[in-house]
Amino acid sequence: MPLGCVHVQSNWKHWPCLFPQHGPGRKHERVLVLEPWQRELVAEHPVAFLRGLFHSDGCRITNWTTRVVSGERRRYEYGRWMFSNNSADIMGWCQASLDLLGVRWTMPRWNCLSVATRAGVAYLDEAIGPKS
Repeated sequence: MPLGCVHVQSNWKHWPCLFPQHGPGRKHERVLVLEPWQRELVAEHPVAFLRGLFHSDGCRITNWTTRVVSGERRRYEYGRWMFSNNSADIMGWCQASLDLLGVRWTMPRWNCLSVATRAGVAYLDEAIGPKS
């Protein structure tokens, strides 16, 4: 084993009871459902849930665009949070959690969510923070 690594293993026949989303096949090719107790946790802690989603399948970028102002082309930069996942179920959980917090989002592609409003980006910057 490489230096600085810790190998952790847990064998328990009830892991599927706690995490029923885990199963055979690709996540985006099967239906994923949160159990009632999981839905309660997400509703009570949407920030922690979003932090996990964005840290695993998201990113914080600086976007840019150009505009002509007074006859001169100028470059403008702005922050943006992106989340990408091929599972419609996981994408729906992300959307619902952002809705709970009042964060506006858009879908530039079917599998990609974007938060680009100044208020939304500032909120996620504070709530989610940099990837660890």
